[in-house]
Amino acid sequence: MARKFNELRGKMSPIARDLSVKRKKELLEEIPLQELRQARSLSQEDLAAVLKVKQSTVSKMERETDMYLSTMRRFIRAMGGTLDLVARFPEGDVKIRQFKDIDSDASNENKAPA
Repeated sequence: MARKFNELRGKMSPIARDLSVKRKKELLEEIPLQELRQARSLSQEDLAAVLKVKQSTVSKMERETDMYLSTMRRFIRAMGGTLDLVARFPEGDVKIRQFKDIDSDASNENKAPA
């Protein structure tokens, strides 16, 4: 017979529960673009329409392992979000502002994704 998750969690040690919560948080902090799009209830066709590209282009973008920041920013904006670039150091995090105006240039808005 199937058990409820809450029953199983109740039998876990406090250390195991803490590790489980930590792992869940880690998994939610890192998500592939395809899963992010799906979590936002968007199809590739929806995103393609916003980006003014073909659905196949969105599919290709989701499989990319290396893309321009401007392309990533357009992709995230098309889903309703914003993209920040943060450098992490032992002393603390630093938000990089070098690229803040990348999409404000009208010529960049009309370029096809790389």
